[in-house]
Amino acid sequence: MASKYLIKNMGSLDRAVRAFVIAPVAIVAALALGAASLAAIVLFVLAGIAFATGAIGICPSYVPFGIDTHGGRRARAPLPH
Repeated sequence: MASKYLIKNMGSLDRAVRAFVIAPVAIVAALALGAASLAAIVLFVLAGIAFATGAIGICPSYVPFGIDTHGGRRARAPLPH
């Protein structure tokens, strides 16, 4: 049975913005701050998370809030009887 955390919940625009806008901007900001600073390390981690979630199309933080930018129909596992 697929977990609700493993069902794609991000649309293509959401994924593109994360991978091609947010992650690169965070990396450039981190480099501008100095790659060894604590703020830069946090920005690198955030860029990695943004890129990874954009690449796989699943954002676990959307689940508790019921956010789904994917739209369309998705195959779900049938509920057990």
